[in-house]
Amino acid sequence: MTSAAVRHGGQMLAAGLIDEVAMDVAPVVLGSGKRYFGPVDAQHLLEDPDVVIQGNRVLHLRYRVRR
Repeated sequence: MTSAAVRHGGQMLAAGLIDEVAMDVAPVVLGSGKRYFGPVDAQHLLEDPDVVIQGNRVLHLRYRVRR
């Protein structure tokens, strides 16, 4: 994920333009990590995942954005 994608994703989330977030999580322990959406106002939180599918070494998650 590029820094531009993180920056624009956070801006779109803050602007209320995102209804749902889908993530594919493959955990790797290296360094300190990066925030998925960069700095985002706390009022835009994600609900508990609607869909969780466990694959081979990956989790597929889908979240609704709390309004």
